Amino acid sequence: MPGAVKHCRGCGRDLPLGGFAKDRNRGDGLQPRCRECVSAYSAERYRLRQAAEGKDVREKVDVLEGWKLCRQCGEVKPHSEWHRNSTASDGLSTRCKACRKVQGRAGHLKRQYRITEDDRDQMIADQMGLCVICLSAPAVHVDHCHTTGRVRGVLCFNCNSAIGKLGDDPDTVRRAAAYLEGNSWKPTLVAQGVYQLPS
Repeated sequence: MPGAVKHCRGCGRDLPLGGFAKDRNRGDGLQPRCRECVSAYSAERYRLRQAAEGKDVREKVDVLEGWKLCRQCGEVKPHSEWHRNSTASDGLSTRCKACRKVQGRAGHLKRQYRITEDDRDQMIADQMGLCVICLSAPAVHVDHCHTTGRVRGVLCFNCNSAIGKLGDDPDTVRRAAAYLEGNSWKPTLVAQGVYQLPS
């Protein structure tokens, strides 16, 4: 019936029938409490069960419309600080962008180099915060051997990209150093297409 309402035993409001879940055992076919009350009641019972089992219970936090609490950092932030997640009930990620970024960086170090952020920070401290090649720029990029995967140290962006562009080859780096010192290594043609470098 359009315009029909039902009284909720929980909150005492008169609400449209659509505000109540179905219940075949009731005379009118609807639950006695509205969906809102049933949801709040279920959540409260869940929290009490968790507390009885000795588990940490998160307190319900009321936030303004357009804001959300990040369970990771504990801060309430506007929706613009969250990535979208179409599968979540509110359409937003479970952690704010800042927390996801921190966890993403830690996950990258673990997956790519098999080290933790503490390991990286210790290497930087051992290097006194400086790149071990140029000794002037801050150490920010983890450098590793592309063959063995072994971490060699933490370099600045320029030094890390330079040795990468030289193919991580020590002989090429030595020739580059000799070239910079004015000792250019000129190859000798020994056969067609075959060159020999002076030793």
